[in-house]
Amino acid sequence: MVKQISLAEVKEHNKASDLWVVIENKVYDLTKFRDEHPGGEEVLVEVAGRDATKDFDEVGHSQDAKDMMKKYCIGELEDKNTEMQLPVSD
Repeated sequence: MVKQISLAEVKEHNKASDLWVVIENKVYDLTKFRDEHPGGEEVLVEVAGRDATKDFDEVGHSQDAKDMMKKYCIGELEDKNTEMQLPVSD
């Protein structure tokens, strides 16, 4: 069974030393990946504790990048209706 993670918990992980993001209702802990991210740590920190789906899609990540994400997935959002609840990057 996949771990269910609340929006409140995601929002708490919003800095470089504790960096979670939501992409397509899945929660990723990218704390250890931030130094390896080809786009730089700053890009990830900007979306920490937020829904980064739009940002992720706009960049046009490769299939390899999408496959790599799997190892950082720590669960899914409890409430998948996040449009009005979770800050979304501009």
